Amino acid sequence: MAVYFECTTRTSTPKSELFDRARSIDAHKDSMAQSREEAVAGVTSGLISLGEEVTWRAWHFGVPLQMTSRITEMESPDYFVDEQVKGPFRRFRHVHEFSQDPAGTTMVDRIEFAAPFGPIGRLVEKLVLARYLRKLIETRNQYLTRDLTRG
Repeated sequence: MAVYFECTTRTSTPKSELFDRARSIDAHKDSMAQSREEAVAGVTSGLISLGEEVTWRAWHFGVPLQMTSRITEMESPDYFVDEQVKGPFRRFRHVHEFSQDPAGTTMVDRIEFAAPFGPIGRLVEKLVLARYLRKLIETRNQYLTRDLTRG
């Protein structure tokens, strides 16, 4: 079974601008500086698009990890989906959804993953990995929604 969670972020950033920030390789790298995340293959800068892949190298839990993700669905500027094609998870799927109303833009991240830990891993997935991944997504979203004009 997979673990599932959602993160919802509200912002005044226009929907189309936030959509592009969310698929920016450079913004992702900058937002994940604490884990020394680097794009090492595939699309390594700029905006990633449908069918394209990026391979990330990063340090998590003191361990160097590599993960390749592909954009498997995209409808600009409403949503896109990235899924692991190679890496540490048995399965990893991240749906990014964007909606706009008069009050601003809402970004919803829907994460579903399964770790390769076997039966005992369910507890590790829920208690450790889900919390860790939620914190990473929240940190990334704070970066994506900050006012870039203030420097």
